[in-house]
Amino acid sequence: MISSLNGVVSHVALNSAVIEVSGFGMLVQATPQTLSGLHVGREAVVHTSMVVREDSMTLFGFAEPGEREVFEVLLSVAGIGPRLALAVLAVHTPEDVRVASAEGDTKAFSRVPGIGPKGAQRIVLELAGKLAPTGEATTTAQAATVPAWKEQVLEALTGLGWSDKDAEKAVAATAKAEPELVATAQVGNILKSVLRDLGRGASAGGR
Repeated sequence: MISSLNGVVSHVALNSAVIEVSGFGMLVQATPQTLSGLHVGREAVVHTSMVVREDSMTLFGFAEPGEREVFEVLLSVAGIGPRLALAVLAVHTPEDVRVASAEGDTKAFSRVPGIGPKGAQRIVLELAGKLAPTGEATTTAQAATVPAWKEQVLEALTGLGWSDKDAEKAVAATAKAEPELVATAQVGNILKSVLRDLGRGASAGGR
């Protein structure tokens, strides 16, 4: 079982990365938060979990062991596969998942794309007693990095004439109103939504 990778990052995509280890390019699927900490040409350590199916073996990568632990516990829930477990961690930090589980917060899980009210209720019931909050507000790795999609959206907005302050405020508002959209990390779609919201106010030229 491969529990971690330590090598040079050779490629970073929207939902995956390739890390060169001893001459092999290892493909790992990961959340936008984890991917934002990976940079092509630099060395990185990624904690991994391998999911084996009849027709595939897929590596999922995480910035720190706590994130991997939550991912693997989520996989124990009926109806939750690796993609959906990863989507949960794209919307919430590991500590947020622990708190939601402990408090029976179904609304937190229903904000994840692909999880409806019934699915959220099932998750809360099956996670009961499996994940306890650690008391940390968020993970160090996630708090220290800015998602790659956010950097690109902010750069595009400032390039179109909005100030850094207004761009930050607009992106934060969109992230709060549409968590399922930002979870996709699709820069083009997120930018369109932010621009649509900005368009309802003053134009860049009037600022």
